[in-house]
Amino acid sequence: MKKASKIPISKLQRASKLVTTGAKVGVNYLKYYGNKITETEEEAREKLNKSNAEDIYDSLKDLKGSPLKVAQMLSMEKSILPRAYVEKFSLAQFSVPPLSEALVSKTFKKSFGKFPSDIYDSFDLKAYNAASIGQVHKAEKDGKKLAVKIQYPGVSDSIKSDLALLKPFVIRMFNMKGKMSDEYFLEVQNKLLEETDYVLEVEQSQEIVDACKDIPNLAFPSYYKELSSKQIITMDWMQGIHLSEFTNTNTNQEKANLLGQALWDFYMFQIHNLKKVHADPHPGNFLISEDDKLVALDFGCMKTIPLDFYNPYFVLANKETLANDTLFDEKMYELEILLKDDSKEELEFFRAMFHEMLSIFTQPFHVETFDFSDEVFFNKISEFGERYSKSAELRSMNGSRGSKHFIYMNRTFFGLYNLMFDLKAKDIKINNYLKL
Repeated sequence: MKKASKIPISKLQRASKLVTTGAKVGVNYLKYYGNKITETEEEAREKLNKSNAEDIYDSLKDLKGSPLKVAQMLSMEKSILPRAYVEKFSLAQFSVPPLSEALVSKTFKKSFGKFPSDIYDSFDLKAYNAASIGQVHKAEKDGKKLAVKIQYPGVSDSIKSDLALLKPFVIRMFNMKGKMSDEYFLEVQNKLLEETDYVLEVEQSQEIVDACKDIPNLAFPSYYKELSSKQIITMDWMQGIHLSEFTNTNTNQEKANLLGQALWDFYMFQIHNLKKVHADPHPGNFLISEDDKLVALDFGCMKTIPLDFYNPYFVLANKETLANDTLFDEKMYELEILLKDDSKEELEFFRAMFHEMLSIFTQPFHVETFDFSDEVFFNKISEFGERYSKSAELRSMNGSRGSKHFIYMNRTFFGLYNLMFDLKAKDIKINNYLKL
C-alpha cells in the first residue's frame, strides 16, 4: 500500500479535495440519468452508489481524520446505507495508507522533542495498522512489548472545518432539515475533538479498565502515561487476532458463546452501571487472545449517557411500553422522535415506523436468553432498513428527529448487534450484568 508522505492540512487544501470529490459525484449523477434510459432504475442506482462510494472513499482516505472517521461510522449503518457505501467505507477500519517513516519520525519529534529511537529500546517505523485518526507501531522498552499509537498531523485542528464541508453531503444523504441537524453535527464534532485528545483517552481507558477488569473473559492492555502525550499513546502490545478474523474461521460454538457473553456483559455493565459506554464497537477494536479472552482496545470514543435520556430510552425498549399507546407516545415525544410541530401525516408515519423498528430491535431485551445467530432476526432488521431507505414518503419528510444522544447510542447498539451476529453467539444471558 502506498504510504502518505504528507497530508493536506490547510483549510484550502482540504476544501479543494472535497470540492473535487463533489464534482466527481456530480458527473456520476449525470451518468446515472443517462443509464436510466437503457437500464432499470435498480441497475442504474447500483452503478451510481458504487461510483460515488469509490470516489468519496478515495478522497477521504487521503484526508484522514474526521472525514474518514465519519465514513467509518457510516459503514456501521448496514441497515441504512446502500451496500456499496458500507463495503467501501468499512475499509476505514483497516485499510488506510499509513504515514511514511520520515513523517512518523517528524510527528514524534514534534510531540516529545525526541525521535522514537531516543525513547524506546526498539521502534518499528513501519506502521502495523493504520486507521482514520492514527496508526499503530510496534516497540519495546525494558523488556516489554508495546503498541504506540501516533495521531496523524493536523487531524485535531481540521475537525471543525472538515465537518462544515462534509455537512451538505450528510444532510443530503439522510434528508436532514432544521436546527436539529446542527445539534447532531455539534455532537459529532465534540466527540471527534475528544477522540483526538490522547491524554483524555488514556484517562478514559484506565477508568474503563479499573471498572470492568473483573468481568469474566475480558482483558485490557496497561497504559503508560509517561510515554504518552496529546498525540501519542503507549500501551501494552496485546497478542491475538482481530475479532473479524476469528469469526471468519471459528467453528467452536462454545468459544463463540463465551466471547459473546463477555462482549454483551461488557456493554451492558457500562451502559447500566457506569452510564457511560465505549461507543466504537467495530471489529478493529477487539482481539481474541490465545487463551480465548476478548481483548478490548481504543477507548477514545466514550459516550456519557445522561439520565434524562437513559430513562425514557430503556422504558421505550420495554415490551409493555410497546403495547401501551399512551406511554409509547409520551416517551417518543420525550426523546424528540415525535415533534410538536409534526403534521398529522408525519405523526402517523413516524409513530408506525418507530413502533415497527423497536418491536424488532428490542427483542433481545424481552427474553432471559437470546440467540444472536438467528438470521431471521437480523434479516428483519435488514429488510426494515432497506424498505425505509427506498421510501419516497420518508424522503419527503424531515429526517432530523430524535435526541442528539441517539447518534452514539444507536451506533453502539448497531455495532454491538453486528459483532454478536458475526460471532454467532447463542444462549446469551441478557441481564447477566446484574450479577457482576
